[in-house]
Formats: sequence, structure tokens, C-alpha cells
Amino acid sequence: MSKLIALISALTLFSLTLLPVAVLAGGPDNSQALLGVKSGKALFDINLSVPEALPLYLAVIKETRDDLLAAGLKPEFRLAFRGAAVTLISNERSRFTVPQQQALSGIEAQLAELQKSGVQMEACAVATRLFKVDNASILPGVRVVGNTFVSAIGYQHQGFALITIQ
Repeated sequence: MSKLIALISALTLFSLTLLPVAVLAGGPDNSQALLGVKSGKALFDINLSVPEALPLYLAVIKETRDDLLAAGLKPEFRLAFRGAAVTLISNERSRFTVPQQQALSGIEAQLAELQKSGVQMEACAVATRLFKVDNASILPGVRVVGNTFVSAIGYQHQGFALITIQ
């Protein structure tokens, strides 16, 4: 009888050591956070001034959209550019260095790809005024709105999660 108890104890201990391996084998996931969620509504509040920083964030936004789709959710994304970020979404590029202008061309392509996937974008008119960006120079598909702070308030009341990128 004691051999049986020892065997059961050893098997139990062995199976418990395998449990973390079994859990980790599936890799990281967001299933707990997405319980009962039907859509992924997010407002990305973008306030960056360095062109080299934005491509990485746009790539992660695309990956986030893809992850939500893979999880069976409908992504509804809004990008709100405010502050100096409005300079990054303008075709006025003379204030930037040549390498930065190249980064801006890549940003323009990323934004166009996100727009094709249904991501909506807006630029803050308060910021365009303060940073002296002509509203007519804002890239195609980016709507100029009166004030993205007002947008943030409205979108949050509509159930959008606010994600700040600075």
C-alpha cells in the first residue's frame, strides 16, 4: 500500500511539473482579456514629433488589428493625430531632414495600408494651427477635425478604448 501511495505521489508531482510546460506550449494569448468581447474599438491618440518613431507604432497598430481579427473580433480603430504629430501627416516636408523625409514617405504608405483595412484617421485643427500646418496639406484619408480632445471624449463615450502614443 505504501508503494502505491508513493507511486501516486510521484506521478502527481511529475504531472504538476509538466503543467507549466503545457500552459506555455500554446504561447501567450489574450483570451482572458477578451472574454465576452465582440469588437475591438480603440482610439489611438498619437502625439509624436519624431518621424523615425511612428513607423514602429503603426506596425504594432496593424498587428493589433490582425490579432483582433484572428481572435474573431471586429476591429474598429481610429487614429487621432494631435500636437506635433500633425506635422508627420502633412505633405509639407521642408521642415524635416532628408532621412526624416524618407521615413515620412514610409509613414504615408503605412497610413494608406491601414486606411484600406478600414482604419479611420483624423488630425486636430488646433494642432495644425499651433504647428503652422496647412489643413489642405494633410495626407489623403485623414480628416481634419476641430479638436481631437473633443474626439477623445466622444469616442470614449462610444466605447472606444483610449491608447496614448507619445
